[in-house]
Amino acid sequence: MSGNILIIDDEIKLLKLLGMILSQENFNVKEASTARSAMTMLEQYDFDVVLSDVRLPDAFGVELVKSIKTKYPNLEIILMTAFGNITDAVQAMKNGAYDYLVKGDDNEKIIPLVYKALEKVKDNRSRTVPQTTLKGFDQIIGNSPTILQAKKLAKKVALTDAAVLLTGETGTGKEVFASAIHEGSDRNKNNFVAINCSAFSKEILESELFGHKQGAFTGALKDKKGLIDEANGGTLFLDEIGEMPIELQAKLLRVLETKEFIKMGETKVSKSDFRLIAATNRDLESEIKQGNFREDLYFRLNVFEITLPALRERKEDLKALAKNFINLFSHKLHLSSIQVSPEYYKALEKNDWKGNIRELRNAVERSLILMDNNILDVESLPHYSEKSAPEADSLSIRSLEKIHIQKVLQYTKGNKAEAARLLEIGIATLYRKLEEYGLK
Repeated sequence: MSGNILIIDDEIKLLKLLGMILSQENFNVKEASTARSAMTMLEQYDFDVVLSDVRLPDAFGVELVKSIKTKYPNLEIILMTAFGNITDAVQAMKNGAYDYLVKGDDNEKIIPLVYKALEKVKDNRSRTVPQTTLKGFDQIIGNSPTILQAKKLAKKVALTDAAVLLTGETGTGKEVFASAIHEGSDRNKNNFVAINCSAFSKEILESELFGHKQGAFTGALKDKKGLIDEANGGTLFLDEIGEMPIELQAKLLRVLETKEFIKMGETKVSKSDFRLIAATNRDLESEIKQGNFREDLYFRLNVFEITLPALRERKEDLKALAKNFINLFSHKLHLSSIQVSPEYYKALEKNDWKGNIRELRNAVERSLILMDNNILDVESLPHYSEKSAPEADSLSIRSLEKIHIQKVLQYTKGNKAEAARLLEIGIATLYRKLEEYGLK
């Protein structure tokens, strides 16, 4: 099986060694020592698999994984980490990485892992799953007073061109709200462009937003259209705006005030008429006091603020949200005639949902994998059933955990990184439990 492989690592000796190993397997290999040059190569070539270091000189590999998967969902990423970076590797897997390699491991592990990733790429490209995704304000599920108020405000502001600031905890659905506002506006025939400001270094974020001319910096082999340009006539959504470097905040403020911008490496002024929606889980007023965020930009962004409630504040919506995710994942997993016991919903209600809607989504997906006889019940959620049964025999809980892990591994076809993601545990913890239970 041939494949196009991109290796990203600033340790040149290791970069060349990996390139040689993979080239000997007749893979087409490209090498990059920075995230910037890697992103440029991804635009120019059709890669199948990326091997990336966690620590890069101009980006954090964990967040780079998410950015690459957003743009190239069929591509698979293998993260390379030092022993001290296991936590980073696990987070990268939650962001979409296929698996990880620990630097210093036997190089014989690399080739089989790349072949497995290529098989996954093949599956990604051959699988065509019909989409039944809700659009516009239909995406926002729930009838609690807090969510209805947020939805009411969003519908009103959608009819205007005002800048919107979405605030709230991580996982509360800020991008869903931003997309709904765009769909409910007069700009819905044009692009909705989204970017996470925390995913890039200052230089790469600037290039992504403003674009660049060929030769603007090393690796800029062709002109690149920025997201501000892409959003012309439409909506630009800046997620995690509180993470934007302060130097870029000044440039963004000028664009908002004049609708004019200059590409990196160019002197000509370009124009873009876009609607801005920003989101943050940070207290921007506190960030202003600490000198991390510009006050003038804050006032420019905060024309219309909508605070999204945490899931624990709207538990009456939990059942409707869970039903929506059951329908979504039943379709993706080719399941039918699912029966849901009342105890299943009661078990969900006992959780605090610190990860909000995103955590609930993961829990529903995992429980569909674990269920028996197409019945979702408390046993499909062993993590929560343990909480509600403190006097249960420890041996039975261990047995449940073992069965839980076996089912998830069976579903992921042995992919331990994906299993760790679904189990919401660290990859190191998973390996320890596999050894403890005698599983392979």
